[in-house]
Amino acid sequence: MSWTDLAVNGRILVVDDAMENIQVLNGALEGEHEVLFAMSGEKALELARGQRPDLILLDAIMPGMDGYAVCDALRAGPDTRDIPVIFVTALKTPEDETRALAAGAADFISKPVNAAVVRARVRTHLTIKRQSDALRALTLTDGLTQVANRRAFDQRLEAEWRRCERAALPISLILVDVDHFKAYNDHYGHQAGDACLVRVGMALRRVAGRPQDLVARYGGEEFAILLPQLDAGGAEGLAMRLQAELALLEIEHATSPTSPWLTVSMGIAQMAPAGAAEPAALVEAADARLYLAKRAGRNCFRIGSAS
Repeated sequence: MSWTDLAVNGRILVVDDAMENIQVLNGALEGEHEVLFAMSGEKALELARGQRPDLILLDAIMPGMDGYAVCDALRAGPDTRDIPVIFVTALKTPEDETRALAAGAADFISKPVNAAVVRARVRTHLTIKRQSDALRALTLTDGLTQVANRRAFDQRLEAEWRRCERAALPISLILVDVDHFKAYNDHYGHQAGDACLVRVGMALRRVAGRPQDLVARYGGEEFAILLPQLDAGGAEGLAMRLQAELALLEIEHATSPTSPWLTVSMGIAQMAPAGAAEPAALVEAADARLYLAKRAGRNCFRIGSAS
């Protein structure tokens, strides 16, 4: 089985301060899953945030940051709170199990571990997670355009903001507004308007193609493109590619005072998350640039760094 196949079957993070325990768990899982390991709570959190495992097997008793503290930190993070955790520990009393479950663990396995039991529990919780992920995706997807919805955008903005802040990386945002969309609906009808928005959403997804990019329907005929780890220059280049992509579509807009073809206006903002700054400041800055683009005659973009 290839490494890619193992990743598809599930990425498992094993956390234990004893290498012999890691080796036992790796031996039980390595033929079916991609296995990562950490020997401290701090390293576990670093890997959980950076590698996004599907499941974590976590030792309760470790020097320094123990498993309970790790579990608390995972639950507090917007990008790690949904990762299921199975405690794997030598502790065996009902009180120990209750404490693990109260900390947010999905399950509890006692040492010494049985490889068959570990594999069965892992499969069960990966199945549950995939079902939960599928349901969550439905609640976070715009029903018309099939891009992310406003709720998904708000969640990802918060998570990516914190991630870029930790890594001292920039984050950019493009707000995209379809020009004179009410006139388009009035002239061509709402069904044609819906089809138009679908085509615009697809064009945005083709242009914003990095794994970390997010295209969302922000509201009505307005879209948002969230661009973590991209500076203003990179965002400007993407906006120019989007203009070219929409021009190729040649969506007729006979009632537009701007162009005989469908166009968009865009506001672009970039920030380096730090200090007391909050994600809302990035949205406000992009919205201010979008307003300037509309005042400039539409079918253009305005760009700037948020303070």
